[in-house]
Amino acid sequence: MPKALNVLTAIFLLFTLLPFLSISLILAALSTRSTGVFTQIRIGQDGKPFTIYKLQTMINGKVTYIGRILRKSKIDELPQLLNILKGDMSFVGPRPDVPGYYDVLKGEQRKVLILKPGLTSLAAIKYRNEEQLLAQQADSLLYNDTIIFPDKVRMNLDYLKKRSFWYDLKIIGLTIKSLFN
Repeated sequence: MPKALNVLTAIFLLFTLLPFLSISLILAALSTRSTGVFTQIRIGQDGKPFTIYKLQTMINGKVTYIGRILRKSKIDELPQLLNILKGDMSFVGPRPDVPGYYDVLKGEQRKVLILKPGLTSLAAIKYRNEEQLLAQQADSLLYNDTIIFPDKVRMNLDYLKKRSFWYDLKIIGLTIKSLFN
């Protein structure tokens, strides 16, 4: 999506969802006994680190009851509209990962870093329940590093080749549909 459309859409959604987001923030804060906001360094476009915003869903390393609801519904991701306003993210693009993944890619795979990270992608839709998938593995880190992450890279490189305004709209539509499945 064009930068101006990203910004205008993020502003519209923030104002529209402000009451809902405020209630979600209060619930996150109460359930985690925190500010309700979680920040973390992620790798962005061109390999540059940035701070991502989410609703806090964990306390002492465990997901709270409210946190499970926020995660399952993806409401915990709504603060990333601020990342879109700041220019760190776009609506569609590879989901930003922690250091040690996208930033260490080599060769052709490094082209993923051309893309601005996104709120959604085809890989994000496919791995919507990644947390549960990893919990079923004997070695979740190995499974992520050898199966899931390489597949995400492949899917994001495919997106790089196909990206267009209409393709982004299709991905946004599929994302909305996935929220109700």
